[in-house]
Amino acid sequence: MESTIIKRLSEGKFILIAEIGVNYYDIATKEGITPMEAAKKMITEAKNAGIHAVKFQTYKASTLAAKASPSYWDTNEEPTTSQYELFKKFDSFGRDEYRELKEFADSVSMEFLSTAFDFESADYLDELMNVYKISSSDVSNLPFIEYQAQKGKPIIISAGASELKEIEAAIDTIRSCNDEPIVLMHCVLEYPTPLKDANLLKIVSLRNQFPELYIGYSDHTKPTESCDVIKTAYNLGAKVVEKHFTLDKTLKGNDHYHAMDPTDAVRILEGIEFLDMIRGSEKICCLDTERIARENARRSIVSAVDIKEGDIIEEGMLTYKRPGIGITPDRLPWLLGRKAVSDIEEDTILTEDMFEKDGE
Repeated sequence: MESTIIKRLSEGKFILIAEIGVNYYDIATKEGITPMEAAKKMITEAKNAGIHAVKFQTYKASTLAAKASPSYWDTNEEPTTSQYELFKKFDSFGRDEYRELKEFADSVSMEFLSTAFDFESADYLDELMNVYKISSSDVSNLPFIEYQAQKGKPIIISAGASELKEIEAAIDTIRSCNDEPIVLMHCVLEYPTPLKDANLLKIVSLRNQFPELYIGYSDHTKPTESCDVIKTAYNLGAKVVEKHFTLDKTLKGNDHYHAMDPTDAVRILEGIEFLDMIRGSEKICCLDTERIARENARRSIVSAVDIKEGDIIEEGMLTYKRPGIGITPDRLPWLLGRKAVSDIEEDTILTEDMFEKDGE
């Protein structure tokens, strides 16, 4: 299946990725269905909302975090204080389950990808994905970045909590392995990210620092009805937006409390469509819709006095008035010194056929 993400990027189109992550476990518990059924339901809901790709997270708690690893999220929203204990709740899926999700996503024409957090998952996900996603947490994990880049596929890499030299090293590592497209994602590792910390101007800095890359934004702010954060990110140059996705934002724990739901996704996509409409084209030209106004609002050279046949045109005989259907003022040098071929009344819009041509 062709990568929707890369195709849309090549066409200059916006991409919205639903970061399902492991939120399907809580949806399954709430609705009394299996995690697989919940994951498929979330893919379907994402598709129905118009989202372009879904992303999961593939890990095992034992290979991701030490048992003593502390939390870094809002414990009022997610009370678990150990990374290991939190990840252990949501790590039952493996190769077979992700293959099933991939096949289901294909069946509804939705691009599937998952962030690999260990070498084993990076290997088995290879046959399931067109694009690799590297987490902000692995920006400095250059051996792991290199391992994934050697797969020869496009890479989306988030740059949350990173210094410039770390980002440069990560990009250099990818480029040492392949020349496929790279999407560099602005990201703030604060869950949720207060609006005052969104720091969206960093998108401009990343565009300037890495002009050869696509720039995106991984959003952890709580959704607002106006979707101003994502719309601003897009206006600043983010071509790809990734946001956590849930079917119930009121659920406690994990990534529901700062996620978008299908209604939010529709608002985001409608907002981007509106921005595309009003942004228009970068081409500097007269728009087709301006042509009538241009013709009527521009000025022509107009006779300020009666001009007799044979008179030689001097500047004092002329003035400039609307509409712009005659000789334009910028052609005054062409007109001066020419002979009138017929009588011209005062206040006449002048046209070239009223005067001798060159060589006559």
